[in-house]
Amino acid sequence: MSVYVGIDVHRKRSQIAVLDEEGTVRVNRNVPNGVETVLGVIGDLPIGTPVAFEAAYGWGWLVALLEDYGYEPHLVHPLRCKAIASARLKNDKVDAAILGQLLRADLLPEAWIAPLDIRQQRALLRHRFQLVRLRTLLRNRVHAVLADLGHDRAGGGCFTGPGRDWLASLDLPDASRHVVDDLVQVMDALQVPIDALDKQLAACARGDPAVKALTTLPGVGTLTALVITTEVGDVTRFPSARKLAAWAGLTPTVRASDLTVHQGHISKQGSARLRWILCEAAQTAKRSPAFADTYQAIAARRGKKIATTAIARKLLTRAYHLLRALRADQDQRKRPPR
Repeated sequence: MSVYVGIDVHRKRSQIAVLDEEGTVRVNRNVPNGVETVLGVIGDLPIGTPVAFEAAYGWGWLVALLEDYGYEPHLVHPLRCKAIASARLKNDKVDAAILGQLLRADLLPEAWIAPLDIRQQRALLRHRFQLVRLRTLLRNRVHAVLADLGHDRAGGGCFTGPGRDWLASLDLPDASRHVVDDLVQVMDALQVPIDALDKQLAACARGDPAVKALTTLPGVGTLTALVITTEVGDVTRFPSARKLAAWAGLTPTVRASDLTVHQGHISKQGSARLRWILCEAAQTAKRSPAFADTYQAIAARRGKKIATTAIARKLLTRAYHLLRALRADQDQRKRPPR
């Protein structure tokens, strides 16, 4: 007899519903998160039982648990799970049961579960971005303190070698000096893990054919190439470059009815980090011979911001074709000779 499981995952507890092949709910229990408690509900189910759960906060442990014990995890796209979002009666029991029903009917809007090695590399890249963002916040705070006192170092920054000397020589009030010195000290402390992460990521990129191929694109360096490969993952899951661009949120929204069609701004769905890094790369790529004419033409019609986004979309399209060609070449090499 076939069995289906729906889990409404929360930070500390989860609601687990077990359905039979007729769609009847056999178990619907709320348990604390953990290996023993979850297995206490589903541990007796057959190996290979499909389990559906939403991409909620902290779902990685559940994927590892299900895979370790031989179950079949199905990650649900939360924004596309309309059956839950539009239900009149909405609580954890109903949500878990509906996930099970959608799984049974093969109507789940599934999201891709990245392999553990890709998830780990994503974690490193995202950690670096957070540290750099924090460092930028601290630098902005130093500039704010100096601006409040009427100081500005023309012709150079405050955080180079000469800039640090200039910053140390300023005659600041005691409280402002204390704030600036603390901010500089924290920035110096942050630089240590950032440098270590840069070395580790450079080692990961070394010898990676996908990174090497992507860095041939204008505006794409090693870090940008790593973000593209880790955020996209298995490129073959996208049937076309248009589908990848839509997944990345770089295509415009469309509202159409009869003969009336309205196109809005980009959807901003999918990976925000992939979208951000492509727009950063587009700032350089738009000046290259490959994209300069296109950028100028779009900027004249729609403005510079929309033109830059268009170049980011074109960069992702070229990256898609490079990754597909590389994958096809790798598959060809794996085939046994005739």
